[in-house]
Amino acid sequence: MARYTGPRVRISRRFGTPIFGPSKYLERKNYPPGMHGPKSRRKHTEYALGLIEKQKLRYYYGLQERQFHGVYEKAIRQRGVTGETMLQILETRLDNVVFHLGFSNTRAGARQMVSHGHVLVNGKKVSIPSYSLKVNDVVEVKNTNVSRQMATKGLEISTSRSVPDWLTLDKNAFKGSILWIPTRDDIQPIANDQAVVEFYSR
Repeated sequence: MARYTGPRVRISRRFGTPIFGPSKYLERKNYPPGMHGPKSRRKHTEYALGLIEKQKLRYYYGLQERQFHGVYEKAIRQRGVTGETMLQILETRLDNVVFHLGFSNTRAGARQMVSHGHVLVNGKKVSIPSYSLKVNDVVEVKNTNVSRQMATKGLEISTSRSVPDWLTLDKNAFKGSILWIPTRDDIQPIANDQAVVEFYSR
């Protein structure tokens, strides 16, 4: 699967949001990139604002446009508020949960762990990063030296990040589980999900 591999700080500066995590460089230059960045006062249309919010979420979760639009299509077929449902689908992806549990320090790394077969769900190997988890599902790092070493390194680097309340983690057993499906308050989205829904519904 193709994924964004360009300069991350540039993307964060473009949107004025630490999409890929805190950055001292972003704190020093909290304006858009380019020679006119500090003086930029351009007004955005409603379409442009919706596009910006959509791109924030897409980069944050590391999805290509086709995948992200697929999440929207899945959300509108389900009952409930479409924007919140989108966020729930994104948050309960297997790769995102592996990242939240701290087994990898990045979502890209978590996606690779899953794709390479280092992760089990309810005792069975699942190598699909977009696999949708449900309440009481147990996510575990496979009991091999390579898999556990990768997870140990991730846990050591991820100590500054707290595990969300809707997840539980047993570091010693290298496993975690889903306590409940997160709400918008649990997720605290990096972008306006309603603007994303309105952008796609045009």
